[in-house]
Amino acid sequence: MHASPRSGGPGNGGTRGVLLALAATVIWSGNFIVARALADSMPPVSVSFARWLVATCVLLPFGLGPLRREWPVVRAHLVYFCVTGFVGVSVFNTFIYVAGRTTAALNMALIATSSPIFIILFSRVFLGEAVTLRRLAGLATAVTGIVVLVTRGELARLSTLTFTSGDLWMVAASMLFAGYSVLVRKRPAGVGQTTFLMATFIPGLLGILPMLAWELSTGPMPVFTPQAVAGVLYIGLGASLVAYRCWNLAIAAIGPSRAALIYYSLPAFSGLEALLLLGEPVTPAHFTSGALILGGILIATR
Repeated sequence: MHASPRSGGPGNGGTRGVLLALAATVIWSGNFIVARALADSMPPVSVSFARWLVATCVLLPFGLGPLRREWPVVRAHLVYFCVTGFVGVSVFNTFIYVAGRTTAALNMALIATSSPIFIILFSRVFLGEAVTLRRLAGLATAVTGIVVLVTRGELARLSTLTFTSGDLWMVAASMLFAGYSVLVRKRPAGVGQTTFLMATFIPGLLGILPMLAWELSTGPMPVFTPQAVAGVLYIGLGASLVAYRCWNLAIAAIGPSRAALIYYSLPAFSGLEALLLLGEPVTPAHFTSGALILGGILIATR
């Protein structure tokens, strides 16, 4: 399997990659709020299946032509696309919705920020990407920002934090997202972004079917309230179709490790959304943590 040429250097391509990764992170920051909101009306696998069914159906009219043209390449790397679809579509997102049943949205957003650590580690092991001092400095600064956010500036709070089974599901999801990000970097040459999405969405959607059959046969049926429909449309169109395309393009431009560090801004956006949508207060610790997270990103991706 040969990876297509990538451009991760400075200039317009690098700036574009940073902005694309930022756009994906902004959209994904709302995914955890939706996951928590849908926990009472829709079982987790049903949410995941509905999400990817919406994304695939919307993409189909635009992606069928490119998929037909590039099918010989896709067929030659069918195992790669099935694995990437299973990791990034079938399992990763389902784990998020399982986590949302027993843990808070903020916990999910904070635990998700462990993904960059796994991405940098996996990129080093499987892609041979260098772990520079600047990148480590940015990583440490961003992690400090996360700690400030979690503790509200009081480190003693770390000893009082409690964890649930949902937190463990979220850790597993973070590792899967890291694996997906590394797999995206190995996209075969001759496969465009639209075809890539089609070739991962379809097997990923099919991979959810056995889990869906088990869930529907053993648990409650989903209830499609107006809130549930709105949530599914948001995660199907925004968090799936738009965000995945932005993230994949960002990885093509700047690589998974640099894109991963931008992912650290996720709690800051989640906090902003909590302020705007839920009226949660903003404290000095929020500003401090936001400055540290942003500073760490700037240091690592400059």
